[in-house]
Amino acid sequence: MDKPDEPEAGPNPIDRHVGLRIRMRRKELGISQERLAEAIGLTFQQVQKYERAANRVSASKLWEMARALSTNIGYFYEGLGDTTEAPGANIPRETLQDFLLTPEGIELASVFPKIAKGRVRRKILDLVRAMAGEPDAGEI
Repeated sequence: MDKPDEPEAGPNPIDRHVGLRIRMRRKELGISQERLAEAIGLTFQQVQKYERAANRVSASKLWEMARALSTNIGYFYEGLGDTTEAPGANIPRETLQDFLLTPEGIELASVFPKIAKGRVRRKILDLVRAMAGEPDAGEI
């Protein structure tokens, strides 16, 4: 007799991506979870659950969020189908999402590109690698 399909461990990767994009857009605009929740008729706890992908966002709520966050629905799906080889493309998507779901990660991701000098960015990356015990890119 066949076993029924076992549920996947953790949230669906698409739900994680959409939740991350909600959080990124909200942070980009400087809007609190409370303010977003009020704008779409929810509690801030529900917004938290959407951002962590603990709950799936319905189509109607995603539409309301897009309006409240001054963007289009497609924004929440951007980057999902990217197959281009970019630096860091070998890093699992979940690792990047976990990083961007932290307050420090999203702040670092928004500030780091503003460092004009490539040499300085490289030195910061080398420092982070050393602190994490990771090999230098030249050693790989």
